[in-house]
Amino acid sequence: MTINCIAVDDEPLALDLITKFIEQTSFLKLDAKFDNAIQALGYLNANEVDLVFLDIQMPDLSGMELARILDGKNQNKKPRIIFTTAYNQFAIEGYKVDALDYLLKPYSYEEFLKASTKAYQYYEKLESANTEEKQLEKSLDYIFLKVEYQLVKVILKEITHIEAYKDYVKVFLKDKPNPLLSLISMKNMEEMLPSDCFMRVHRSYIINLDHIDSVARNIINIGKYQISVSDNYKEDFLQFMSKWMK
Repeated sequence: MTINCIAVDDEPLALDLITKFIEQTSFLKLDAKFDNAIQALGYLNANEVDLVFLDIQMPDLSGMELARILDGKNQNKKPRIIFTTAYNQFAIEGYKVDALDYLLKPYSYEEFLKASTKAYQYYEKLESANTEEKQLEKSLDYIFLKVEYQLVKVILKEITHIEAYKDYVKVFLKDKPNPLLSLISMKNMEEMLPSDCFMRVHRSYIINLDHIDSVARNIINIGKYQISVSDNYKEDFLQFMSKWMK
């Protein structure tokens, strides 16, 4: 697992040191570095970052002010913060903005690594929890989709196929004349479905393997619908077909 991070410090020597420490730590990846918090905020608003090494005493916008702004973000989107400062009186304020750790200058690489390991352990637990949640979702025989202004329970075995439609997906159901239209990306839809039953065969199509009626070359027939298998997904589909034909 790699943690994407940025470094923010208005002191050139301090910024060089934190950059050096990040680059020699295998599980950290330095995406950018800034000598002021305003530029850092602009970057954070446009990019997803896991961890911010943040000085506190800076002109224009202090590190603590930046941390308060980030603390107001969506819990799942905001980066974690490790403060780097020469002033220990900010420790209590640091914990108020849910800082992960607090490095007091001058700090050694050993101290830096200890704080960074906290970040690694945090994201490792988060990744594990997300994996367990996805596995639980896939073990269910239904999903909930947002359709217009309500959540609709959809039985997985009734889904014949799914088609991308602009920012939506069309979910086709067995014995239903019209598909459900849900505001969700194909990628997220694919992640919700069990891979042993559903397969992406085209940028615009996911099929339920149990509902395949016939296959002719690169065309899958499901009821009255003909769905083409694109080159990017052909290999996986051919592997499935080779097992099907045994």
